[in-house]
Amino acid sequence: MTRRAAVPPSRRALARPALRRASQSVKPQVTEDGLAGRSRDEGGLARRSGESGAGGQVFVVAAPSGAGKSSLVNALLKQDASIRLSVSFTTRAPRPGETHGREYHFVSREEFDACKARGEFLEAAEVHGNWYGTSRLWIEQQLKNGSDVLLEIDWQGAEQVRRLFPRAVGIFILPPSMETLRARLDQRGQDAPGVIERRLRAARGEMEHAPEFDYVIVNERFEQALDELAAIVTSTRLRFASQASRSPELFDRLGIPAFAPGLPSEAGSAQEGGAPASAAAAATAGKTAGKSR
Repeated sequence: MTRRAAVPPSRRALARPALRRASQSVKPQVTEDGLAGRSRDEGGLARRSGESGAGGQVFVVAAPSGAGKSSLVNALLKQDASIRLSVSFTTRAPRPGETHGREYHFVSREEFDACKARGEFLEAAEVHGNWYGTSRLWIEQQLKNGSDVLLEIDWQGAEQVRRLFPRAVGIFILPPSMETLRARLDQRGQDAPGVIERRLRAARGEMEHAPEFDYVIVNERFEQALDELAAIVTSTRLRFASQASRSPELFDRLGIPAFAPGLPSEAGSAQEGGAPASAAAAATAGKTAGKSR
């Protein structure tokens, strides 16, 4: 995506504030598919994975099936090649046109359970009778490298991600109406009528979790919804904590403290008594890790 001016999302993109916390750094070893083949350490690596580091940011996009989440995410990725899409693991069978490693890593239930037991998933959830999981170590490595990561997951997975990455930005996509949602599922032509009915029933329960997200986008007009999604990404990157993390040397040269004294920051303060840390120190303290189903 060409970097756009800092235009606040339109009135359809509804924000809610949240306090954020800092965490310690981790150095995961990641294999090509994002799995490590080893269990978490006894200290609990996940508990130390609370913040994105080296400037990387986690974006979580969720929606009921048929709301247009995948179309919006794919369009955003075409505009902004710097965002890395996390490819989930799933036990469901591939749909026509899907390729292993592109839309999903398609695995058996036995393989999935083994990965889950080894602690290799950042989150895992059962959706519509199939299991989905996100590689924890792959994400941590991307964030360590300074890349922004986008997770296209369900609300259950988003809840787990927020516990591990408190600064993750949650975005929920809504349809303009249930009638439109039904029409989109019908037009997609991928599911039998009974499956569509089940998805519609599930959608109402899924949308009840929209208030748990930082932003809500109503996907009535695709181009407008895409502009709003891009605006959220841009505004997040322009937050003070994000800028300080991405450019610590510049902030130090300009004599700008990483966080204003006495005010809660997005990443929190690593020093006792609320004393401001330098931008470089804040970046060091914050270094750690940060599809449609």
